[in-house]
Amino acid sequence: MKTDVTFLSGNLKLSGILFLPEAPTAARLPAVVVGHPSGGVKEQTASVYAERLARGGFAALVFDAAHQGASEGEPRGLEDPFQRAEDIKCAVSFLTTRDEIDPDRIGALGICASGGYVPYAAQTDLRIKAVATVSAVDLGSVMRDGPGRTQDPPTLRSMLELAAAARTAEARGEGVRRQEWITEAVDAETYEYYRTARGHHPRAVRPWPVRSLDRIIQYDSYALVGLISPRPLLMIIGSDANTAYMSREAVDRAAEPKELFVIDGGTHVSLYDRDEHVTPAVARLSAFYATHLTVAQGPADPSTRA
Repeated sequence: MKTDVTFLSGNLKLSGILFLPEAPTAARLPAVVVGHPSGGVKEQTASVYAERLARGGFAALVFDAAHQGASEGEPRGLEDPFQRAEDIKCAVSFLTTRDEIDPDRIGALGICASGGYVPYAAQTDLRIKAVATVSAVDLGSVMRDGPGRTQDPPTLRSMLELAAAARTAEARGEGVRRQEWITEAVDAETYEYYRTARGHHPRAVRPWPVRSLDRIIQYDSYALVGLISPRPLLMIIGSDANTAYMSREAVDRAAEPKELFVIDGGTHVSLYDRDEHVTPAVARLSAFYATHLTVAQGPADPSTRA
C-alpha cells in the first residue's frame, strides 16, 4: 500500500510516497527513510527498495530532494549536499508525526549519492537508529578527485571557476547556467539506466545548475562517520562496482558495529534494479533493520492509517 505525502524541508514542500505493509497491524511500525541517487527521483530505484521493504513489514518513505523531481525549490536540479542531508532529517521528522510509525524505530537507507548523504545526516541525527547504503558514492570525492581518484588537479580549479562565474552571472540577472553531467562518455552504465527505457523518468537527470559544483566539492560524506557508532552501519556493494572503493574506505573509517556486504557479480547500477542483485540486497537490509529496529512501542490508532 502506498500513499502520496508531502512534508517541509525548511520552507520547501517535498513530494514523497509512503509505502506501508498490505497487512494491517495494531502495533506501530518500524520505518526506513530511503534516499534517491543524485539527479534521480523517488519513483526509480528508491521505490524499488521501499516497496520490497514494505513487503517485509516496514514502513518506507521515499521523496524527491528539494529542487528536484516533484519537490519545490529553485533553481531546478540544484544538487546541494547540505540541503540533501537536511531533507533526510526532515523526512525523519515527518515520520515521527505519523501515528502508524514508531518514532523510536526509524532507520535510513541511501542509494548512490544518498549513500553519502544518509550517513552524513545520521552522524548528527541520533533519531536514525540504523544506517545502510547501497552502491554508496561520496559525490564530493568524485568531484574533487574524479572517479577512482584519477582526475588531474587543474580540473578541480576549472570547476570552481565555472561555479564562481555561474554565481556572478545569476547575480547579474543573466540566468542560471547549466550543464549536462550524465553522459555516455562519462559512465555508459549510468547513462543506460537514466537515458533509456530501463530506468528513464521524465523528471530525472536534467542538466544541473553549474553552481552545484562548489557546494559538492566542499562536502565530505564520511569525515565524521565514526559518530554513527554505537548505532549500526551496513554498506552494500557489488563486487564489480567501480564505486566499491568508497564504501570499503568508509567502513574502514567507521566504528563498530559495521558491516560491508558484497553481492557477487553486482555493479554499481545493477543494484538499482536488477532482480538478481536487488533481491539479496533487500534480504540483507531486511534482516539488518529487523535486528536493529526491534523495540516496539504502543499501538497505532487504526483511524489514522494512510
